Amino acid sequence: MRKNRIHHIIRLLFVFFCMNVVWYIAYLLMNHSILPSPFAVYNAMFHLGGQEIALNVGYSLFRIFAGVVLALIIGLLIGLLMGRSLTWNKLLDPVVYLTYPVPKIALLPVVMLFFGLGETSKILMIMLILLFQIIISVRDGVKAIPENTYDVLTSIGASTVQKFWHVTLPGALSVILSTIRISLGTAISVLFFTEIYGTEHGMGFFIMDAWLRLDYPEMYAGIMLFSLVGFVLFLLVDFLDYKFMKWRN
Repeated sequence: MRKNRIHHIIRLLFVFFCMNVVWYIAYLLMNHSILPSPFAVYNAMFHLGGQEIALNVGYSLFRIFAGVVLALIIGLLIGLLMGRSLTWNKLLDPVVYLTYPVPKIALLPVVMLFFGLGETSKILMIMLILLFQIIISVRDGVKAIPENTYDVLTSIGASTVQKFWHVTLPGALSVILSTIRISLGTAISVLFFTEIYGTEHGMGFFIMDAWLRLDYPEMYAGIMLFSLVGFVLFLLVDFLDYKFMKWRN
């Protein structure tokens, strides 16, 4: 297991190195200020104010975390309800399928009209990105659990709470983590758009501010930091999957 992790880290570092080589070659070929060299960007990154970066990253992480938690709470409840109740599934299924295809980024002006340009609209947009995918994934995951699994627990005297804790929740959590892993990139992209408006903090604001000042090294440094935030979140989801989904192995 440890060897596999070391090999995985080595592969990641190798790919990162190759990406920087391609970047440097593109910089030499283009020879224009709009594409600074990797060295200039890393230099700009290391000279960024630590307090300013911590503040901007902190705001972005808070918005992502709040949106994900809201989507998980609402999506888990609705998904479980639809997965375990045929009646509720019939009632809510048309609603989910009619609203799910709507491109959520197109709702950004509507959300901002109703909830303003503050934190609420930013968190709601992230929640909307994840919500319907969590609902559908949880519902399908719960429905896929064989009924005889519950029969076995019933035969040994398990309560409803025990059935939920040992069968329903692990089945739902498995698909939730997969859904979050897939949707997180989209949620971060939407966060970038929401942070352009009505805020003075967040990585989206930081990147656009550097762009407007024509400070391209700082702009690329902000993009790399924003990407690093996304990468860390992916690692966190992978850790949670490893920690709580050991039964799948």
